[in-house]
Amino acid sequence: MIPGIPLTGRRPLSYKDAGVDIDAGHALVERIKPAVARTRRPEVISGLGGFGALFALAPGKYHEAVLVSGTDGVGTKLKLAQTFNRHATIGIDLVAMCVNDVLVQGAEPLFFLDYFATGKLDVETAATVIEGIARGCELAGCALVGGETAEMPDMYGPGEYDLAGFTVGAVERAKIIDGSKIKAGQVLLGVESSGPHSNGYSLIRKVLSVNGSDPNAPFGKGTLADALMQPTIIYVKAITDLLSVIDVAGMAHITGGGLTENIIRVVPEGLGIQVLTSQWPRPDIFKWLKSAGDIAEAELLRTFNCGIGFVVILDTEQVEAASTCLKSHGLKSWLIGGVQAQVPNSGVARVRFD
Repeated sequence: MIPGIPLTGRRPLSYKDAGVDIDAGHALVERIKPAVARTRRPEVISGLGGFGALFALAPGKYHEAVLVSGTDGVGTKLKLAQTFNRHATIGIDLVAMCVNDVLVQGAEPLFFLDYFATGKLDVETAATVIEGIARGCELAGCALVGGETAEMPDMYGPGEYDLAGFTVGAVERAKIIDGSKIKAGQVLLGVESSGPHSNGYSLIRKVLSVNGSDPNAPFGKGTLADALMQPTIIYVKAITDLLSVIDVAGMAHITGGGLTENIIRVVPEGLGIQVLTSQWPRPDIFKWLKSAGDIAEAELLRTFNCGIGFVVILDTEQVEAASTCLKSHGLKSWLIGGVQAQVPNSGVARVRFD
C-alpha cells in the first residue's frame, strides 16, 4: 500500500504544478540557438542539446597541448543586474571572469559552458542573459558548447537567478607562462579596465545603501548605474596578439583582491613589486566609491582594480611594442611599476604602493 492521501477525485499532479515548466525550458533553448551558433568553432563536433559537448583539438596546431581550465561567477554584481533590471551584459562578465583567468598562463580559450539557476524560469530574462554569454564567447573567440538551465522552485526569490561559468583553453607546453621568467628589473604594464569589472560588488552595494545615492543620477556620460554595470573587458584577442609580438614573463588578471593581491600571485618568492599609483588616471567611478564610502586607500587597492584590469610583466625595451599592440585593440596601457629583488626575512612587504 502506498502511504499518503489518495488522489481519488483530484487532478493528477504535474511537474508544472511543482513549479518547473519544461515547455519554457524548450522555448529558451530555441531562443538562444542563433546566438550560440555565432560562437561555433570548427573544432566543435557536437554542442548544444546533447548530454555532453564534443570538441576536437585542431590537428597539427599543437606539438604538446596542455589544457587549462577555469571556473567563476560574477558575484553580487548579479544583485545589481536584477535590481536595475539590466541583464544584457552580465553574461559578458561571466565569460570574462573565466577566460581572462586562463589567458594569464598563455592559454587560448577554446570552449565555454554556463550554469543558469532560477526559481521560476522567465524565458525573456534567461535568453537575454545567455545571449550576453554568447556575445562574451564571440569576444573571446571561444565556442559556447553547452550549459545547464536549472529551474528550482523555492530556492530563489521572484526575479532572482544565479550564474556560473566554466572554460577550457589550450597552450603549447613550451609556451606556458607561469612566472618563472620574472626577474628583478622587469616592469609592470597595466592595461585599462572598464570599471570595477565583477569584483567588490558587496562593498559597492554597501556604499549605495549607506550613501543613499540614486543609481539613475547623472554620472560621466551616463548614469551611476551605467558606470557600475559596465561589462568586464575580455582581454583575450588583444593579449593573444601581444604574445605573438613580444616575450612576456608573467601576467595577472586583476580580480578579487585587487592590485594588492593579484599581481604578486605570479611573482616568484625572493622578488617583490612596486606599484606607482600616480602613473595612470584613476577612473571617476573609483573616486566616487572612495568618497561616497569613505574607503581607505589601502582597502580600495585590495578590493578593486582601480582602473587596471590586467597586468603584463615584461622587459623595459618591450614596453613600446606592447603598448602599440594593445592600442591597436583599443586598449590603453601604462607603465605602472616594476619588479624588485626582495631580501629574505627583511620584513619588507612584497607589494609596495607609492
